[in-house]
Amino acid sequence: MAREFSSVGVVGLGTMGAGIVEVFARNGIDVVAVEISDAALERGRTTLTGSTDRAVARGKLAEADRDALLARVDWQVGLDALHSVDLVIEAVPEHLDLKQRIFAELDRVCKPEAILATNTSSLSVTEISVATTRPNQVIGIHFFNPAPVMKLVEVVRTVVTSADVVADVEALCERLGKVDVTINDRAGFIANALLFGYLNHAVGMFESHYASREDIDAAMKLGCGLPMGPLALMDLIGLDTAYEILDTMYRRGGRDRRHAPVPLIKQMVTAGLLGRKSGRGFYTYERPGSPVVVPDEQTPVATGSALADGARAIAKVGVVGSGTMATGIIEVFAKAGYEVVSVTRGAEKSAKVCEAVKTSLNKGVVRGKLSEADRDAALGRVTWSATLDHLADVDLVVEAVVEELSVKKALFASLDEICKPGVVLATTTSSLPVIDVAMATQRPADVVGLHFFNPAPIMPLVEIVQTIRTSAETTATARAVCAALGKTGVVCGDRSGFIVNALLFPYLNDAVKMLEASYSTADDIDYAMKLGCGYPMGPFELLDVVGLDVSLAIQRELYLELREPGFAPAPLLEHLVTAGYLGRKSGRGFRDHTNR
Repeated sequence: MAREFSSVGVVGLGTMGAGIVEVFARNGIDVVAVEISDAALERGRTTLTGSTDRAVARGKLAEADRDALLARVDWQVGLDALHSVDLVIEAVPEHLDLKQRIFAELDRVCKPEAILATNTSSLSVTEISVATTRPNQVIGIHFFNPAPVMKLVEVVRTVVTSADVVADVEALCERLGKVDVTINDRAGFIANALLFGYLNHAVGMFESHYASREDIDAAMKLGCGLPMGPLALMDLIGLDTAYEILDTMYRRGGRDRRHAPVPLIKQMVTAGLLGRKSGRGFYTYERPGSPVVVPDEQTPVATGSALADGARAIAKVGVVGSGTMATGIIEVFAKAGYEVVSVTRGAEKSAKVCEAVKTSLNKGVVRGKLSEADRDAALGRVTWSATLDHLADVDLVVEAVVEELSVKKALFASLDEICKPGVVLATTTSSLPVIDVAMATQRPADVVGLHFFNPAPIMPLVEIVQTIRTSAETTATARAVCAALGKTGVVCGDRSGFIVNALLFPYLNDAVKMLEASYSTADDIDYAMKLGCGYPMGPFELLDVVGLDVSLAIQRELYLELREPGFAPAPLLEHLVTAGYLGRKSGRGFRDHTNR
């Protein structure tokens, strides 16, 4: 039987510590809340009362339950108050020497059978444990912020942590209504090891002026369904905290350059730009501690009409291709009021595309998203063709043919001969260099990438990819078209993966490497990212949906271009693809889908 914890201590009452106090007190457990001074203690008390008052105001907590919760908390200055608790959780800043001093003192103060736990998110639990005479009773209990809301707890055992201690803590997590994943003591554990490489990469994109902060954040929210963009999340975490975590992971995790903090992070920390808590980080906030973003010198300024930005007027659009993406793009433009010329390789393919567009529009009518009149009007705007010559008078051509450079270059050379001057020529490639396609024409200034996401009628994001030859007028036209389609256009340079894939796929690759190293299971890694980071899908769920072959191809492209060792495709991913385990489409990938 797991032991019953009747009282716990929490050391450090910042945002995380106060949240942990609330978690225990909500679940009927008496808490001794400890700080270093009366002023710090009062700040912790204010944080807790603010959180519980908000819960009452939102109808999440009854007033009587709030009062009972607060009555369970004993506020004390100094560690001596913890002499009789069953469990202590330390939640002080991420400095190893500080934590070691606290644990040495806790070892002296606490009763012999008490469990000593650290909430560290990146430091070595083993190194903390050896500051005590009872390392077998030391464990990591890593809550996620905000602790009362986030379901995940990482339970981190060292090589000497007692099995009974692990079992007791797992049972406690269940009592608290949390989902625990039990793992060994390794830099970053699961969630941070996967999250912070991605965050660091996003900061590198911003530092190199590859894309704006707004576009990077919008791309990951709209393209991947993430709750926050990476730069806004860095501001929430705190750039000083993020720097400490990255630096620790770099030094403890084999010196992987993906975890070497981007220089801009250290510069911002030195300048006091710590994120929300200081009122300014990547964004500027209403006041320190506020989540409300206010305009600053980097905020994009709207200039009014699209034509004032130099955009060309677009009335008629050609779409070349007959696959799923081409079909979706035809529907998107037709519904937005554009005249569309659909060009495929033959009447039979045209008929299939026409039928697919009709079917999709009819679904919209059935679901109440579209009136019958609007459906008929959209279909009436589309001309079906099997010859490129019918694109002679369009204002914009969107190419959505097979992802083979030779095919696309041949097509763009033909479009260059057929289309009138001033036409914007766009490719929907998700992986090929846009400049290679552009240079197949005599008008590279008019060529741009318009990377729609699948399914195009639903996904709100379009990556606008400008090459070093793309004119400002062409980019402005692409922006205006995306806005007219009701899409969010994000502008980036012509680099492998653009924004979304360049940030997403290395993270997925890191997850495969973690599984390959037998650090954790696919289920626990998926739980960690969904419950700890709010991701809509875990990495292995997503890999099986995308297709392991597609994922491998994208990762290879990133590695070939960037030559970064950390981007080399995980051998396990290569082996699964070789074995024909491609994900859902083949019935098996990281999981077996044959009986689902």
